[in-house]
Amino acid sequence: MQSNLVMSPLPKVERKSTQIEEKISINYERAEQQFIELLATENLDKKLDAEPALKTEFEHTLAVAICAAYQNGASNDAAHRFLQRILYRINRLSLFWYDDLRYYINERSPYLHFCRDQIEMAWQEWEIGQINVAALQQLDVKQALIERAAYDLDPPLSKDSHYIREEMNEAGYRHLLAIGSFEGLVESSHLPRILGGAANAIQCALMRVFQEEYGNGRLSRKHSTFFAQMLGEFGMNTEPEGYFDLVPWELLACSNHSYLISECKRYFLRYNGGLTYFEISVPATFRNYVAAAQRLGLSNAAMSYWEVHIREDERHGCWMLDDVALPLAQMYPNDAWELVLGYDQEKLMGDRAALAVVRSIREAEQVASCI
Repeated sequence: MQSNLVMSPLPKVERKSTQIEEKISINYERAEQQFIELLATENLDKKLDAEPALKTEFEHTLAVAICAAYQNGASNDAAHRFLQRILYRINRLSLFWYDDLRYYINERSPYLHFCRDQIEMAWQEWEIGQINVAALQQLDVKQALIERAAYDLDPPLSKDSHYIREEMNEAGYRHLLAIGSFEGLVESSHLPRILGGAANAIQCALMRVFQEEYGNGRLSRKHSTFFAQMLGEFGMNTEPEGYFDLVPWELLACSNHSYLISECKRYFLRYNGGLTYFEISVPATFRNYVAAAQRLGLSNAAMSYWEVHIREDERHGCWMLDDVALPLAQMYPNDAWELVLGYDQEKLMGDRAALAVVRSIREAEQVASCI
């Protein structure tokens, strides 16, 4: 039987004024804590059916946040952060973390799916609105992918890249590791979600990428192991999500986007377009981090993860372009433009996250200099 609680959408909230929005934003932390408590509630959906008041305040805050982040031309950072953290807490239940089994009691809860869908519908409409989809649909897809890949393999250094290479201090480097651990310690967790199904050359190419990311089944060679070693060099927390509260919403959005497009098979082309960009672009980004580590005189272990990726992802980028993206464009000529959409979205969201990370690093350095 369908639970009554998932039948009606969130109440519509109009923006009254910036002052009211700021007042409401104070409650985001409390609303997130309320949601965490809901996640751990036994028989969540039955309990909410019996006691609807348990979700009233959270749902009101959720509706306000959606309005503040995505509607009426708004873009409130506190609202973005709240929504991406809520969405991530739901999404992570689809992966197993080798933790307490009781954490997963609500992984198939209709209410959690309701909350996820409310956020995703507004958020994805907002994201897609930043891309000229009509123009992508007119492209020569293969040529567009080849040209984009050639540029992103070795792009010109940005102002932030120069900062990382030439100015970032050791406190900033540690902060970079802390934020990076969010992805680095569970790297490539989304990739296996698309590997099932019929066997063909494209699937096998993706499997090659997956196998190398996971050290060909050897924990000592798995890429996340190298990230843990970097953290260990500084005596930092090596547990996944150990620095979750430092993660900017822009980076959470990248993770949540990967959850969405890897889970929905209709977005298979978008996912592979995005992965093509990611694998092609990573070496250039990580060369900046290695340059910073070398300038700071850090040990090889303190930069090992970056170096592994520079070596392997240059090869992965070629595989993704030549053995995955271009063959998919040939296989799906009418929908091939979605590969470019996935590529461009990954780049847009990744650039946005990179700006936020550098901003956070600069702030951390300023705090450290005052201690």
